[in-house]
Amino acid sequence: MAAVRAIGFDLDHTLAIDNRLERVALLRLLEVILREGGESVGTLADEIDNIDELLKRQRRGDFSIDDAVRRFIAEHRVQPADRYVERFRFDAAHMVDEFVVPLPGVAPMLDAIRGRGIAMAVLSNGWNPLQSRKAERAGFSGTVLVSSDIGVQKPDSRAFTRLLEALGTRAEDTWYVGDNPYGDIAGAQRIGMETVWMNWERQTYPAELEPPTLTIRGFGELLGVLPEAARAR
Repeated sequence: MAAVRAIGFDLDHTLAIDNRLERVALLRLLEVILREGGESVGTLADEIDNIDELLKRQRRGDFSIDDAVRRFIAEHRVQPADRYVERFRFDAAHMVDEFVVPLPGVAPMLDAIRGRGIAMAVLSNGWNPLQSRKAERAGFSGTVLVSSDIGVQKPDSRAFTRLLEALGTRAEDTWYVGDNPYGDIAGAQRIGMETVWMNWERQTYPAELEPPTLTIRGFGELLGVLPEAARAR
């Protein structure tokens, strides 16, 4: 791997897990919708499958979280949509302390990288204040770029360009660490960043995509390659 001056991190399933926080928030919203006369789309299993598919597509960058919630609302035939979107936002943001758990080793990893003088920032699809609260819960105290604020989502190259601008580094000097092959790894590769696939869930990397520079299952593996890279600056 090339020398590194800065590292960008994904947030969800990279620095922390949220235990399906947004799924639960949508299920809580469903309870309100049905109580207020909305229509069901099927059994509870059907509802959960529908929610999971919407969130999967949102995390891949197909549409924003607000659009995902609006699609959910439209399927259940209730109005006005804005009121339900705001209800979802309020519930989700206030569930962070209860649901979000930092991945093991996050705190010492961040301290070690900071001690090596390597700049860091988070680039995450989602919305604020939810993502910033998640980052804080994960122990990250630096710059947090969220798609709803910057107006573009991963894997769009413009999102990663904004990350480089925030870090003040060139693509070839910057690594990006993420768990999503499509949104994180492929997006960062398009602008020439070195990529680290966080695969603690032991998934199979998509055969149709260019492989990442490095695959890790824990933060110790990342720290293991950083000292040599840091000395090469």
